[in-house]
Amino acid sequence: MNLLLESKALNKKYFPGKENEHHVLKDVDLKIEKGEFISVMGPSGSGKSTLLYNISGMDKISSGSVVFNNQELARFSEKELAGLRLTSMGFIFQHIHLLKNLSVFDNVIMSAYLAKKLSRKVINRKASDLIEKLGIAEISDNDINQASGGQLQRVGICRALINDPDIIFGDEPTGALNSKAADEIMELLAEINRGGTTVMLVTHDIKVAAKTERVVFMLDGRIVDEKVLGKYSPETCSIKEREENLTSWLVDMGF
Repeated sequence: MNLLLESKALNKKYFPGKENEHHVLKDVDLKIEKGEFISVMGPSGSGKSTLLYNISGMDKISSGSVVFNNQELARFSEKELAGLRLTSMGFIFQHIHLLKNLSVFDNVIMSAYLAKKLSRKVINRKASDLIEKLGIAEISDNDINQASGGQLQRVGICRALINDPDIIFGDEPTGALNSKAADEIMELLAEINRGGTTVMLVTHDIKVAAKTERVVFMLDGRIVDEKVLGKYSPETCSIKEREENLTSWLVDMGF
């Protein structure tokens, strides 16, 4: 096993010790291997997004541990965590947070400039290559309000990849897209994963989860089961079969 990330007995409480205490994550154990493509499903309020925020260091855990690349996140300062997320993690959200006063190209390169690991010339070349690969070269100089939802997600993926992260986290990355755009984004994420980047997605969409390697199901703040689907290959198994297999399992889970 080649672990990239592991949580042990992870708990997250909001307003701990107060009358309105909310225990969101309850003793969550999760292992993610390098190169894995994993999705997290469950009803609204089950703790899916909170899990993503806590294992990525975006939110502070209440107890337990999170180890990323053999380093315990609790030992990092806020500045060190910010640096780790900038250089080793990429994030894609349902609603892409882009700077409206910057062009598409400038939004992509910004995190690489902040990381200060490469020269401006190398960063610009990498950004151009990513933008070309993801099919948005024609809007590179545009303002972001001149792009469609699917194009903006591609911008977000370019930005997430610019620093060659070890893992991409996605919180409902296809949730605001039509079915065609969602399929295109999932194909891009699958290609990124095949290139060796670990991907973890939070999703409600069976069609999205069916294209991942392993599906974890959460309920009331706990991981209650998981389904191993294996790497998706249309040559060995149709996506329809995977969706039907996953749907049957989710019905058994009460989803």
